[in-house]
Amino acid sequence: MDKNMRTAQKRKILEWISSFAFVLPVVIGIAVFTLTPMISSLGYSFTRTYTTVAGMGEFVGLKNYENLFGVYAEQIWDSIGSTFLFTVISLPITLVLSFALALFLAKDFKGVKVFRVVYYLPVMLPAVVSGILWSSLANGSDTSALNVVLAAFGAKPFAFYDSEKTAFFTFILMGLFTIGSSMILWIAQIKAIPDSMFEVADLEGANYFVRLFKIIIPMCTPMIFYNLIMGIINSLQIFSNVITLNIEPAGKEQLNFIVVRIYDFYNSTDLSTACALSWVLFVIIAVISALTFKFNKWVYYGEEV
Repeated sequence: MDKNMRTAQKRKILEWISSFAFVLPVVIGIAVFTLTPMISSLGYSFTRTYTTVAGMGEFVGLKNYENLFGVYAEQIWDSIGSTFLFTVISLPITLVLSFALALFLAKDFKGVKVFRVVYYLPVMLPAVVSGILWSSLANGSDTSALNVVLAAFGAKPFAFYDSEKTAFFTFILMGLFTIGSSMILWIAQIKAIPDSMFEVADLEGANYFVRLFKIIIPMCTPMIFYNLIMGIINSLQIFSNVITLNIEPAGKEQLNFIVVRIYDFYNSTDLSTACALSWVLFVIIAVISALTFKFNKWVYYGEEV
C-alpha cells in the first residue's frame, strides 16, 4: 500500500513539474517583458530621468505628476479628451456593426466562409503596414486612391487625414475595416446558442426580432461584456495606428491620444514624465475596468440557471 502511495505521489509530482514546464516560458516572458518594465517605469516616474542619460535620475517625488496637471495640463487634458471622445464614438459603432455582420455571416449559405475570410483579412495587416497604407490611400491630394475614386463620380477631393476638421472622422472610419476581429468572436458565440431555443421559439411563432432580442442578444451578453472590456482597453491605448500615419501636422494634432503623448514625451528624452503619464493611463484603465466589472449584472451565464 505504501509503495502504491509513493508511486502515485511521484506521478503527481512529475505531472506538476511537466505542467509547470509548459507554463514556465510564459511566466518568464511576463516577468521579464511586462512586470520588470512596469516596476522600472514606476520608479522612473518619481525621478528626473532623461533617455540621454544612463541610469535613474534624482528622486523628485510627485513632481512629475504635478507637472502633468500643471505645466503640461493643457496638452494632457487635450489628449485625455481626444482619447475618450474616440472611445465613446468608435467603440459603440464597432460593437454594433461587428455584431450585425456576425448575424449575417453566422448563417450557413454557399460561400459564407469566403465572406468571413474577406472581412477578417484586414485584421491580418500589421498596424505599421496599415498606417502606411491608409496614409497613402487617404491623403488630401488629388492623386490619392480614394480621391481618384471620388473624382470618378464627379465629387470634389476630400481632405481626409490632411485637415484638422476631417482627420478624426477619417481615423474612426478607417478603424471600421478591422471589425472582422470582433466579428469572429460574435459568430462563435452565436453558433454556441443551443438549437433547442430556436426550435421552441419557432413553435411559439416568434418572429426574427423576438428571437434576436429574447434569445440571441441575451445569450451573447458574455461576449458583449468581453468585447466591451477589450474595446475600452484597446481604445484608450490606441497608438500604433496613429504613429505610423504619414500625414500633415494639422491632421496629426487631432489624433494626439494619450499614448501618442507619452511617446512624444519619450521622444523628447523626458523619460520620467512619459512614465508618469503611463501610470496615469494605467489608473484610468483600471478604474474604468473595475466599474465595468462592478455593473455587469446584465451578463447572462449559463451556470446561473
